[in-house]
Amino acid sequence: MLHSLPKEDNYLHKGLRKQLVQGLREKGIKDERVLAAIEAIPRHFFLDNAFERQAYEDRAFPISAGQTISQPYTVACQTQLLELKKFDRVLEIGTGSAYQACVLGEMGISLFTIERQKELYENANKFQLLKKYPNIKRFYGDGFEGLLSYAPFDKILVTCGAPFIPPKLLAQLKPGGIMVIPVGEDKTQKMLRIFKDTEGKVHEETMGDFSFVPMLQGKNNNA
Repeated sequence: MLHSLPKEDNYLHKGLRKQLVQGLREKGIKDERVLAAIEAIPRHFFLDNAFERQAYEDRAFPISAGQTISQPYTVACQTQLLELKKFDRVLEIGTGSAYQACVLGEMGISLFTIERQKELYENANKFQLLKKYPNIKRFYGDGFEGLLSYAPFDKILVTCGAPFIPPKLLAQLKPGGIMVIPVGEDKTQKMLRIFKDTEGKVHEETMGDFSFVPMLQGKNNNA
């Protein structure tokens, strides 16, 4: 991941992205802003050169530190569920490859993203594409803790399978805000969309089954 970046984003890559976006439309992704963001971002930049073509297949790939770059449909679905507005303050738990972060950054929101794996956090320091998005702020830390000093957030997105809904994240969600989080300790998790109403009461919707790497507590210092 990220070690031998392709030097170009050419007509072939752009054509493959158009096909990917068409496939996402057919699978039920309707938010044109989400689709436009996915079409704009060269996903092959996030993978080794050997995977240039496969990067535009709708599937997850392993990356370093035992993590994955999520399937494009999963990225699009989670992003659509957030109902983003321009300039929303968004907290992302699990930067990973930074692909989801760049999709969010492309949509013009203000993103705060946390990664617990030191190796992935440091890889992203060298990733040139992130320099295109000054609206993305990255942190090395424990996702269960959130970012209290930057709270509250309009939206919170969790990109790993949580064993439960972290109470500190709920506390950092604004009244009127939305959290999207996969919850469950099995191989598949239930995707929850959580609304916090203006009185601070929480309402949950279940949006289907997905499969994520587990959300773990603490920081992993193995870089």
